Amino acid sequence: MTVKVRFAPSPTGYLHIGNARPALLNWLFALSHGGQFVLRIDDTDVERCRDEYRLAIGEDLAWLGITPHELHRQSERTALYDAAVETLKANGRLYPCYETADELERRRARQRARGLPPIYDRAALALSDAERAALEAAGRKPHWRFKLDGAPVSWTDLVRGEERVETTSLSDPILVREDGTYLYTLPSVVDDIEMGITHVIRGEDHVTNTGVQIAIIQALGGAVPVFAHANLLATTAGEAFSKRSGALSLRTLRRDGYEAMAVASIAVLTGTSDEVHAYRNLDELAAHVDLAHVSRSTAKFDPHELDALNARLVHKLDHATVADRLAALGIGGGEAFWFAVRDNLAKVVDAALWWRVVEGPIEPVVAAEDVDFLGAAKALLPEEPWDETTWGTWTKIVGAATGRKGRALFMPLRQALTGLDHGPELKRLLPLIGRRNTLARLP
Repeated sequence: MTVKVRFAPSPTGYLHIGNARPALLNWLFALSHGGQFVLRIDDTDVERCRDEYRLAIGEDLAWLGITPHELHRQSERTALYDAAVETLKANGRLYPCYETADELERRRARQRARGLPPIYDRAALALSDAERAALEAAGRKPHWRFKLDGAPVSWTDLVRGEERVETTSLSDPILVREDGTYLYTLPSVVDDIEMGITHVIRGEDHVTNTGVQIAIIQALGGAVPVFAHANLLATTAGEAFSKRSGALSLRTLRRDGYEAMAVASIAVLTGTSDEVHAYRNLDELAAHVDLAHVSRSTAKFDPHELDALNARLVHKLDHATVADRLAALGIGGGEAFWFAVRDNLAKVVDAALWWRVVEGPIEPVVAAEDVDFLGAAKALLPEEPWDETTWGTWTKIVGAATGRKGRALFMPLRQALTGLDHGPELKRLLPLIGRRNTLARLP
């Protein structure tokens, strides 16, 4: 059996880091098993879906390193859903209901007041043909419910273990709205059957839905896939991420200079028993991801952890990996510059600060009590060519001539040459700054 998974986002907003979790879990599972990944756009909600969001989904997944093997849009597959509806009607599993939303809410309120579960009472099944005709003549249009058979639904979840849903505690789900459009459940089930999806890996908020979907799959004669329900990625306060808020959208993280693999690593490994480590590529990450290691508690995402993880990843990047990005930022200096500043960066874009330090102009920081010392250092500046030994040679000579040592020797030179009191090792930075710039910055 070839493993086949799917990620089915709705184009109603930009993908955020919480969406990245199921997308990546599916992709990594496919990678680990030599399988296929289907991107299925759930765009049946014509009021809320927008093309710009649909296109952005592909861009964001590509940034993460996900390249779908198949791409489908549910809005182009309605003929399949229509056929499934007719099958369910013919089998007596789909029936029309005429209650309005207000009527249903009042009925649920009465049930709660009587201490009964607020589930649909199947009153529509008791309607005669004449009563249904009268409702339709009065302008009522039916919505259509799937008739659950009351049998419990069980499955072995790759994350949660043995699961069981008692369908007697659920309302018969609405599959078709009054206007004839489909709710999420029917297209999802039909597509899973028709596309041959073998594994459904998604958030734990779908556990109850799974019981209903398995019942519908069986009613349609389809093969039931293997399910895995992972914990949801949430804020440190335990709140779910939302497309509407735009918080931590993948395109924002990309714009702000985060590494795709830092985002991928933290999105997948947070909320598992595995260490959150910055892997260099998705193949490496796939080798360390096990759905059985996913926790049952909420996976809380801390942006500060992403910052630290991103920095650790940047510190391991070789020059070839970042060369094009540095060039796009107008940064030169080649490998020598990159290896000089890499360990002082939280993001690759931060290298621009140190390139300004190298190229200038800068505002040297010179304390009044250090003017004579810096003048003496200037007079002792070696001739070029310079290399990584020049800083040590120069400071040794200056220290012997002025009697200064330690911080009193090094800090005034750093502040005069870089305008800062911290930064990369000057033994690497000084040859890049060069003798001309050094002379210009010393009083």
